[in-house]
Amino acid sequence: MSTSNYLTKIAIVGAGGRSGGPMAQELLKTGKHTVTALTRADSEAKLPDGIIAKNIDYDKPETIVEALKGKDALIITLSVTAPRDTEEKLVDAALEAGVKWIIPNGWSPDTQDEGVVKDVFVFQHQVTTREKIQKDGRAAFIGICCGFWYEWSLAIPVAFGIDLLKHEATLIDEGDVKISVSTWPQVGKAVAGILSLPLQGEGSKQGLNGLKNKVVYCNSFTISQKEMLASAYRVTGTKESDWKITKEPAQTRYTEGVEAMQKGDRQGFAKMMYTRIFYPDGNGDFETRRGTINELIGLPKEEAALDKYTEIAVDRAKNSPYS
Repeated sequence: MSTSNYLTKIAIVGAGGRSGGPMAQELLKTGKHTVTALTRADSEAKLPDGIIAKNIDYDKPETIVEALKGKDALIITLSVTAPRDTEEKLVDAALEAGVKWIIPNGWSPDTQDEGVVKDVFVFQHQVTTREKIQKDGRAAFIGICCGFWYEWSLAIPVAFGIDLLKHEATLIDEGDVKISVSTWPQVGKAVAGILSLPLQGEGSKQGLNGLKNKVVYCNSFTISQKEMLASAYRVTGTKESDWKITKEPAQTRYTEGVEAMQKGDRQGFAKMMYTRIFYPDGNGDFETRRGTINELIGLPKEEAALDKYTEIAVDRAKNSPYS
């Protein structure tokens, strides 16, 4: 293990993915870390240059333990389609291997909000994982709440209610509820910034130990549907009159999503989950409610880059909205 005031040896699961890739790349850019990717032997994911690859077998926990020995921290990024016990296996192996810091699979809206966790059941596992790590005591967690991925979500019509290709939108209530969201690159910078903090703070600046067993918040934008639409108009060269815009009460849309999900409709799940974050109770605006660590780790807001990421979403909508 590192004996300095900094973490140097980082392991990451999901380094070849759209979210994990930027994290691995940003960690390497700091020049402070060696980054090891834990991958299945049959994985076809392309890893960023400079990453050390270690094959693991989830059916053989000892392979995960071996891959994690000597590592200071483990970052977990998993698809929502990953088997439910995957994260538990990773956490158990990290604890056995002596890893002292774990960033669990989160990357979501505010899972410290009890109402959100109650209404969006898939978020409960984040609470359970954090509690497990803290109760065990051999490692500390840092939960990172970044809101929904902006360029991913905007490309999916049922998510933010905006169809970038058909030029149709469904505003939830009046479309003016703001939610905090992040881009993939921004979260990559956030992870690198957090894990580059000294363990002990220097002067008035908080160190990594000050984040032990806490959920922290980062974002790119805090934005409403109407503001997303305005960006879409600019990017697509259209105006409001070119779009078909309707409105739907949040509670109605949420209920419709739940009912569709119960019938096996995958889009019903997305409708339920996203709509809950647009409730007028303000749960989605964690920048205002909780504050962010953007300033602590030198992470800028990205308002000026909004249209750039909307353009990325348009391209994704045309090609691979769900990948």
